[in-house]
Amino acid sequence: DVPKVPDSRGDSDGPRRGSLCDRHCAAINNVHGDLGDLGCHLHRPRVPPAMSTPPCCQQHSEEVCESCVVKTTLTAENLVEANKLSNNYKFGFKKWKSHVTERPWEDRSEIVKELYSDLNVIRGSGGSTLTCGNVLYLLLFGWWLSLLYILVAAVMFITVMGAPYGQLCWDLARYFLWPFGKVIQKVEVPKSHQVCEASVGESSALLGGPTPLRWRPWCWVGTGYWHRASTAAWLCLGYPVLVLAHGLVCVTAWLLIVLIPVAKLSACATSRVLLLPPERVLIRRLRMTEVPLEGEVILCCYRAANPYYYKYAVDGINVFAVNLLPLVLVTLVLGYVDSPNHLTGSAVKFTLALLSIMPLSYYIGMAIASISAQSNFAVGAVVNATFGSITELTFYITALIKGSREGNRCYAEVVKSALTGTLVGCVLFVPGLCMVIGGIRHQEQRFNSRSAGVSSALLFLSVGGVFAPTLFSKVYGKLVCGECHNVTQNPLGHYLCHNCHFDLMDNNGTLYYSHVQPLVYTVSILLPAAYLVGLFFTLKTHTHIYDIHVSDCHMPGHHHSAVVHWSRWRALVILLLSTLCMSACADLATEHISPILTNSTISQYFIGVTVLAMVPELPEIVNGIQFALQNNLSLSIEIGNCIAVQVCMLQIPILVLFTIFYPTNFTLVFSDLHVYASMFSVVLMNYIFMDGKCDYFQGTVLVMVYFILLAVYFFAPSPSGC
Repeated sequence: DVPKVPDSRGDSDGPRRGSLCDRHCAAINNVHGDLGDLGCHLHRPRVPPAMSTPPCCQQHSEEVCESCVVKTTLTAENLVEANKLSNNYKFGFKKWKSHVTERPWEDRSEIVKELYSDLNVIRGSGGSTLTCGNVLYLLLFGWWLSLLYILVAAVMFITVMGAPYGQLCWDLARYFLWPFGKVIQKVEVPKSHQVCEASVGESSALLGGPTPLRWRPWCWVGTGYWHRASTAAWLCLGYPVLVLAHGLVCVTAWLLIVLIPVAKLSACATSRVLLLPPERVLIRRLRMTEVPLEGEVILCCYRAANPYYYKYAVDGINVFAVNLLPLVLVTLVLGYVDSPNHLTGSAVKFTLALLSIMPLSYYIGMAIASISAQSNFAVGAVVNATFGSITELTFYITALIKGSREGNRCYAEVVKSALTGTLVGCVLFVPGLCMVIGGIRHQEQRFNSRSAGVSSALLFLSVGGVFAPTLFSKVYGKLVCGECHNVTQNPLGHYLCHNCHFDLMDNNGTLYYSHVQPLVYTVSILLPAAYLVGLFFTLKTHTHIYDIHVSDCHMPGHHHSAVVHWSRWRALVILLLSTLCMSACADLATEHISPILTNSTISQYFIGVTVLAMVPELPEIVNGIQFALQNNLSLSIEIGNCIAVQVCMLQIPILVLFTIFYPTNFTLVFSDLHVYASMFSVVLMNYIFMDGKCDYFQGTVLVMVYFILLAVYFFAPSPSGC
């Protein structure tokens, strides 16, 4: 697939050896692609075509050129980021896209710098202020905020003593109606009478032209008692109302994310502008060629909306996760305070609990990545193994406990559907979606087929082990049907039967307790053992499979001292608190899912394989998409494969172990639909990943197959016991 490179030496054997070695080296070097915004860069030697053949290729035959495989070097800003990048390529470790340390300011793009800058920068040429975002601001906030300032100004004028602040509110009413292209400055006024004398005919070449003549009430109010009375009237009558209004604007704009500049504008107005004496606030309109240099610039806004604010982070936490965090508090308060469902119904509480799992999953992932990056390999492995599947296990265990207490087998079937949905979704939907989105930007993407092969082999093993008890029960179980009708009216004719299943409890459960249950326990021991073998293989004896070397940057301008967002202790506290909140949300979700399962016309299979399976994995899906956009499809594929392997080799054995100590209705016997869907998905995934390269068409195939399976689950009848 890589064009042959002519050898300038003219040796007859050179082109053949060089061509083969080039193919080996190019395949490895293109495995991981360009990580771009990930915070690191791929450094490959850029040499002329005539010298592109590695020196090692001159010493080996064309059969195998093992030593010409050059490790891809990932350079990070500091040692902590280097550890995080290295952990991303380790099997069994959580793949994390976001930084766990502060990025050097000089390494950020101008777009990102603008996101974190204060609204006090004067541009020489701001361009036109008539934009869609600015018009949206006028329609959402500008008109009523300006009207409120006019009303407050009228109240302050009526008090007489608050007239200076009334004049300020009048000026701010015009400003907040359309604040774009205007500037608010803090000016120095040594003496009030100097302001009065200079207010008429004042001119400035920098600001352009004479200052407009305005009535300045503070000229006759003076100082002392009147000044204190004016301030008291303002703080009692005007300021609280405007603080509430700006607070509403700030919260609304922040939740909309793209309007975060409006939130910054309101916050600055509340904390600075409205607390300044009126004579120290100057509001001017800028011309395209004017840059005011006198006085401190407090506010200067040109755009109300910026679509790049989806990249904005607070203390290393993405703005979406920050905005969803209050939802967790609302869910917990509403769920445990309103137990009789007086305020809201079970459907609303179930939806809120399910949505609250998303930010908690993000915080758990961030905490795991932070602890692993700042610790040694052993600590990182223990943390990833302990908390890597905590999100799913929390929900599964609480559902099984509730089903056991109520004697309802439907909860166990929903858990099986969620397990199958996670497996199928991570095998088909996650890599398929990443291929489609990454293929739009990159025509063809390559990935490390050897590392993907390890995950594929473990998937084959895990799927075979998980469904072995099911296949065993199909062979030796007794078919029992709930209702049968004679179609031909002949006792020996054909019968139409409903609700048929294989009964494992025939003869007092001899088949199940003597044969199926020991097989389940054997599989539950072998699968985690195979997972440990896979870890030892990829992390100890065959680390060269990934061909990754991570080192610190030694480029000018880079900071080598790591300033972490979360220290190890802080990350540990957040991890434990997030896990506790996750348990509470999972308990609420299982508490209020019963009416949905009972009254819904949708199959319980569909609810399990979609909502319950994929919602907790949304942060992982976002990470996979970001890796794919950076042409790093290897990590996108590994995200889905690792989750699928952990479902079969860790989560299911843990659930089986849990049933030993706390008896539930969960048995490792799945329906035929789950077996066929899982096996077909794994076979198709291995076929697609065979050649180590893909495009958006192959990703579309995986996504379409996933939606076909969802359609099958949607129209499937509800499982027995529901």
